[in-house]
Amino acid sequence: MKETTNHSVLEAVDLSIGYQSKKSESIIASNINVELQNGELIGLVGANGVGKSTLLRTLARVQPSISGQVLIDSNSIKELSSIQLAKLLSLVLTEYGFSKNLTVYELIALGRQPYTNWIGTLSSSDKDIIDQVIDQTSVEDLRNKKCYELSDGQLQKVMIARALAQDTQLIILDEPTTHLDMYHKAYILNLLKKLASDTGKTILFSSHEIDLAIQLCDKLIVMTEHEVISGTPKELISNGSFDNLFPEDLIIFDKDSGAFKVKK
Repeated sequence: MKETTNHSVLEAVDLSIGYQSKKSESIIASNINVELQNGELIGLVGANGVGKSTLLRTLARVQPSISGQVLIDSNSIKELSSIQLAKLLSLVLTEYGFSKNLTVYELIALGRQPYTNWIGTLSSSDKDIIDQVIDQTSVEDLRNKKCYELSDGQLQKVMIARALAQDTQLIILDEPTTHLDMYHKAYILNLLKKLASDTGKTILFSSHEIDLAIQLCDKLIVMTEHEVISGTPKELISNGSFDNLFPEDLIIFDKDSGAFKVKK
């Protein structure tokens, strides 16, 4: 059921991200301050190599931050147990960490692991949730197929269904439209938009499909080598946040159309 009141689901406070070891520290981005509300679809955009995946992995506690805080439902992620975090946040990365010999149903059922007993037995409630997300993501016709039989677009829908089955308030996806054609890119992002609206969940994803993200997202996080800023697409267009996202020798941002164009 969609929630009717807004509240902060995820907050980054003075966050610095990067890599550190005993001998060295490499900061990719610093002074990151963003706040995401329930029911929002948020796109993280920026040029290749700017650190989008590093930011998502830090927000999801896959890798540690350099400094600052990440809060989920006002709880510091550093203080949450793995099970507590798994009940608050579901993550879909570009590398799939599962056997493609699983059926679609079996893969989606993995999303219920934080709630099942130690041998992973599905309750009737678990099965109801799995059936619900299969319907929400329109993968009923794939239910009994092996994952290796699926196209990239079909597999991405199933991964989204697995994340929904985990029943978390926050879903984070890294490049969910990679390897898809234009139609399926639009289909997946439109599906995420509908799911955020219908379920009240907060969905954050990184993407190179900036034009589509501008059209569909409630909020965007724009990441450059110098800063990380967030706002509605309209606000970001108005303040020129897309103007210097790429070198101007080839691509320019047209504010009137809200799209990037090849410079002639």
